[in-house]
This record gives sequence, structure tokens and C-alpha cells, in this order.
Amino acid sequence: MRDFTKFEKIIGIEFKNKDLLKKAFVHRSYINEHPTYKLGHNERLEFLGDAVLELVVTDWLFREYPKSEEGELTNWRASLVNSHIISEMAKELGAEPYLYLSKGEAKDKLSKARHMILANVFEAIVGAIYLDQGYEACRIFIHQKLLVKFEEILDKQLFLDPKSKFQELSQEKLNITPVYKVLSEKGPDHKKEFEVGVYLDENLAGQGKGRSKQEGQLMAAEDALTKENW
Repeated sequence: MRDFTKFEKIIGIEFKNKDLLKKAFVHRSYINEHPTYKLGHNERLEFLGDAVLELVVTDWLFREYPKSEEGELTNWRASLVNSHIISEMAKELGAEPYLYLSKGEAKDKLSKARHMILANVFEAIVGAIYLDQGYEACRIFIHQKLLVKFEEILDKQLFLDPKSKFQELSQEKLNITPVYKVLSEKGPDHKKEFEVGVYLDENLAGQGKGRSKQEGQLMAAEDALTKENW
């Protein structure tokens, strides 16, 4: 059994219902191997946390940047809540050792699937905080752990769309327009995971996974940008 006391100290929240926090770390694969596990998997918490996270970030951007237009705010929000950023946030919080995974998933630490698992866990943690402590506790947690990174995102222009950057560079350097193709899709309709490839002519330049085709395309473009000396 995992002791979540240390993790509670890291996030600065002591849960009234410890099972809520524990459930946030339970991946569906663990339940497949342990069908009698009483808590179940974290997907409902993730569903809730996703909505709370987006609301907190949207509200903050709306209030902090009253002169910014909708398109700019949308790009900024996407830069804060995309799966890459929140999976890295889960790692920084030290979430990985607490994961409940199948034996196969537990061994595959470097896979792209682990990236998505950690992103989902971060959202599930937000959902658990919301149920246990309420909206205000979620707002403080998201401010302290995620929104403090916004200045860095602005400084490094991480809010810029990698698809636009990749298209601009590939057209400028190679006179080729990138083409995106869905390589695979998994999961039920409400929880799809798309793997997308970006091609330059017939050559696969990058791959990425996301919870929508658009996010998969963004991650594929980001992957392609890291592979070439642009």
C-alpha cells in the first residue's frame, strides 16, 4: 500500500477522504488485473478535473489580461492545459511513484502512453481536490503549481502554435506543406486518444498523441520541430 502523506505535503493539501486521492492514481490497466479493487479507476475524476482545470485557467486569464482578445487567450489557455504541460507538472509533483498500473504499463516508463497517463492523473488529482476540498482549494492549487509557469511560457513563446511554426519552417526551408494523418485512435467516444503523424511528402517527420485530433497534431508538430535543426 502506498503512503500518500508525503504527496499531500508536496501539494499542500491534507485530504479528508484519503481514498479520493488514492483513486486519482489508479489507471484502468490496474483494474483489468485487479478487478476486485474497491476504488475503481480514475477516469471519472479525470473527467471532472479536466473541466475544473479549464475553468480556473480561463477565469484567471480573463481577469489578468482584460485587454487581450479571445484568440490570444485561447492560445494561452491551450499552452497551460495541454497534455505535455500537465504531464510534466505531474512529474514535478512526484506523482509517478504513486501510480497504480498493470505490470506491463509499470515497466514501460518511457512510452508515450506514460505521458498521457500522467496528464490524466494531474486532472484526476484536480477532480479529487474539488470533491474533497471544493473549488477554492482547486483554484489555489492550480495557481501555485501551474499558473506560476505562465511567465516562462510567455518569455519562451511556448503559447505559439507548433503547427504554424512547423508549417512556416518547412515551407521556407523545403518548400513543402506538412500533411497530418491519424495513425491510430483508442478508447471510447468520450475518451479518445489519437496518435497523429505529420508528413513531409512521404516522410514521417514527427508523431504525437492527444485527446483530440488537434492536440495530436500539435504534439506531432512539436515532435517534428525537435528532430530537425531548423
